[in-house]
Amino acid sequence: MTLRRIELDNGEKVSKEPHEPGGWSHSTSLRWRLSLLSATLVAIAVGIITIAAYWTVSSFLTAAVDRDLEQKAETLLSRAQDPSFYADVDEELGTLKAYNTGLRVAFAPPHWDFVVGDSIALPTSIVLENSQPGTQLLNTSNERILVKKDESGAAVILAKDIASTHRLNSTLGILLLTIGGVGVLVSIFIGFFITNAGLRPLVRLQNAVEEIARTDDLRAIPVVGNDELARLTVSFNDMLKALRESRQRQSQFVADAGHELKTPLTSMRTNIELLMMSTRPDMPAISPQDREDLERDVRAQLTEMSTLIGDLVDLAREEGSEASEKVQLEHVLDTALGRVASRRLGVEIKITESMPWTVSGDEFSLTRALVNVLDNAIKWSPENGVVRVAIKPLSEDFARITVEDSGPGISPDERELVFERFYRAVRSRSMPGSGLGLAIVYSVVKRHMGNLEVSESDDGGAKIIIDLPGTPGRDFES
Repeated sequence: MTLRRIELDNGEKVSKEPHEPGGWSHSTSLRWRLSLLSATLVAIAVGIITIAAYWTVSSFLTAAVDRDLEQKAETLLSRAQDPSFYADVDEELGTLKAYNTGLRVAFAPPHWDFVVGDSIALPTSIVLENSQPGTQLLNTSNERILVKKDESGAAVILAKDIASTHRLNSTLGILLLTIGGVGVLVSIFIGFFITNAGLRPLVRLQNAVEEIARTDDLRAIPVVGNDELARLTVSFNDMLKALRESRQRQSQFVADAGHELKTPLTSMRTNIELLMMSTRPDMPAISPQDREDLERDVRAQLTEMSTLIGDLVDLAREEGSEASEKVQLEHVLDTALGRVASRRLGVEIKITESMPWTVSGDEFSLTRALVNVLDNAIKWSPENGVVRVAIKPLSEDFARITVEDSGPGISPDERELVFERFYRAVRSRSMPGSGLGLAIVYSVVKRHMGNLEVSESDDGGAKIIIDLPGTPGRDFES
């Protein structure tokens, strides 16, 4: 896959896989995305507030005009109740207009066929057509018209010029839009700076990760603060710690394996060279007995190397194994006993106690672990000795497997060390072995969430104790 270089907001360049086209988020930095998101939210909020404010003020102004017209109409109709009003009706209407600029007034006395005052063109008026009293508000292009009739049949028509109100509404709308636009722009820049400050710890973490990738130095990253990014940094440091420990184990494993393989290889090389030199005519011949001893040593060293390599493969397999299935411990024990039964016929293996128990794990690994434990017990038992094996309940969730022999046992000082790779007890260093058998057992037991201990048997030998979680009985669905 082709990689390309991109430049971050802080000016640094990193290699990244190209994104698929089709979205603005693929080509926009996180800072700008957050800033634009905050600006969008502000714009929506400002828009809602602007519309609400404009509608509220516009409605308030219109309502104020309507209340003023209603009040004037009621006053005029009230005065029309006085018979003397009709003697000077033109003067009354003129006085009302004189004190209200932009107001046009028309008055229709009851049962009159004409209208006094201004000529006001009306759309269809329900109030005038109806004989009942009522009030009606009408709109034209520049006027607000109120038609009101009382119980006597007198009607007042008031037309108010609202061009100034329209101008005021327009000015208010433009002002609100301007303020809203400026607010959105300001929110973009403020959001950018706030986002920049908020993402600064993330940029530090990014720079630290890139430095680790560039230098392969798995040092812990400094933790700043106690927020989510700080907790992310702590989690990343935990991952780095696990990587360091894994790398150290891998390096130690390779070094130990190389050291252990070097000894039999050196001895085998020496013996093979001696055998090869003995076939040369210019070299002195060796006796048949010496030749037989050399060949026996080579075969023993080949066997030792094969065992060591097999144990290394098994140990590596255990560390990378993730298989999980329902396993019957009784079946695992039977399989392990079948594999070790013929390795030393002079030693008896006796099952003192057994019970059905189901474990969730890897049957092959568990069998391999029990084979290693039984093989050690058989190897160290005296001639005609008895190896005792038992499976018994430890609690509702754990079963205990014990393997006891009658050998020399393991000293208390070495009981914790025998589970380390390539470690061999002082008494066992004169005997063949790789020092990986109990290390494999330890890896298997720990991977199955169990516990492994070394103790002393009743007759002074070694006692291996394995506690494994599970459920009693047999899982017939497995």
